[in-house]
Amino acid sequence: MHQVGMGNAVQERQGALAQGEVLPRPSTSQSEGFKQSHSAVNSLFSGAFAGAVAKTTVAPLDRTKIIFQVSTNRFSAKVRLKSRGSSDGSSLPIAFKREAYRLIYRTYLQEGFLSLWRGNSATMVRVIPYAAIQFCAHEQYKMILGRHYGFQGRALPPVPRLMAGSLAGTTAAMITYPLDMVRARMAVTPKEMYSNILHVFVRISREEGLKTLYRGFTPTILGVIPYAGLSFFTYETLKKLHVEHTGCTEPSPVERLCFGACAGLISQSASYPLDVVRRRMQTAGVTGHTYASILGTIREIVTEEGVIRGLYKGLSMNWVKGPITVGMSFMTFDLTQILLRKLQQLGFTAR
Repeated sequence: MHQVGMGNAVQERQGALAQGEVLPRPSTSQSEGFKQSHSAVNSLFSGAFAGAVAKTTVAPLDRTKIIFQVSTNRFSAKVRLKSRGSSDGSSLPIAFKREAYRLIYRTYLQEGFLSLWRGNSATMVRVIPYAAIQFCAHEQYKMILGRHYGFQGRALPPVPRLMAGSLAGTTAAMITYPLDMVRARMAVTPKEMYSNILHVFVRISREEGLKTLYRGFTPTILGVIPYAGLSFFTYETLKKLHVEHTGCTEPSPVERLCFGACAGLISQSASYPLDVVRRRMQTAGVTGHTYASILGTIREIVTEEGVIRGLYKGLSMNWVKGPITVGMSFMTFDLTQILLRKLQQLGFTAR
């Protein structure tokens, strides 16, 4: 009897399907949740890859920039001699560039080619999670703000666009800050002092205390808010203007690189003094200085070195390094996202 009943039920079901009944599908909320989780994973992977590629490319310039930022008089005398005779300081960037390239060359001769990438392993340990979190958070904040302001699926207005970038940068910086501290220490110390990343953590914790791992955290956050906000804002704005003026929905890789370079130039110039303050506070334990607060650090830098030569030391190098880093980062992220989406579509088609 039970088997006959089951057979009748199956026949009735088949008859209903033959008459056009549609089988139940997963709910819209389940489908949306799957898409969002897939999108978040893609953003994490694309961001991590973009950060690694961009930072490895400019690692020698990055290390040189940090040495410039944390030095108080190592290069100042030479730069003053080179810039003497120019009342407006117009030759100052050229002098800094020459000193920077000489420093790179000396490092290469004295310590070898790979020494130019010293501290890059610590950079990767920080940059990969930082970039992954920042890009993923930016995509999530864009969706949240888009829903809130009624622009879901479309380009955000200027203020929410700026907010999304600032929130993304702040989120990433808060989570990965100790790794940035370690990277700065490895960049300005001889390799005999710290053998690896773990050794830096152990020595700082033992000799200076765990609180030292967050020294310079406040200027970092204050610098990240305008830096990340302006960076994402400028890049997204340039892409939007490109679509409006050309009618082409997807910029070319070269155009993406140029948009990112403009974003890097603007954002790094705006937040650079706080970046110098952050580096000074991070490396105070190994440079013989005691920087207790942001205002105290700024006051000491300005008193000893002046505003331009102190707070903007190494900025000209950042005008070379920054646009390359940010441009490559944005371009790599976008292209990786496009590639992953295409691979997913091929996978679904094959099924």
